[in-house]
Amino acid sequence: MHIAPLILSAAVMAAMANATSTNGTFGLSFDWGDLELCTSGIPNLVPSPTFEVSNVPAGTARIRFELIDRDAPGYAHGGGTVDYSGRETIAAGAFAYKSPCPPNSPHTYEWRATALAADGRTALGHAMATSVYP
Repeated sequence: MHIAPLILSAAVMAAMANATSTNGTFGLSFDWGDLELCTSGIPNLVPSPTFEVSNVPAGTARIRFELIDRDAPGYAHGGGTVDYSGRETIAAGAFAYKSPCPPNSPHTYEWRATALAADGRTALGHAMATSVYP
């Protein structure tokens, strides 16, 4: 007789946990901004775009950004690490990286962000945002 209330309570708790994790997910978006068109396959060193972050994990002291070319994942575009002050916008030019510059056709690029604790090593959360360029 007492099993049904326990099952119901567990189901309600699981639903609440899922709702919290979905709504509280570390988020990332970006805008290429005034990035000069590059389709030669030879990237330029350029200032980072403007990033918008949301639901940054508590305790985050820095955010590490890395650009990945999904169509050429072996190419290192680099990225940078910035101090995090609680703002939702990371200003353009916070670091320099190798621009997207696909040689033959548009590529899909992914910015990855890692929220880091004050020790600079402990990852508190991960986010990503993708865009096709050009």
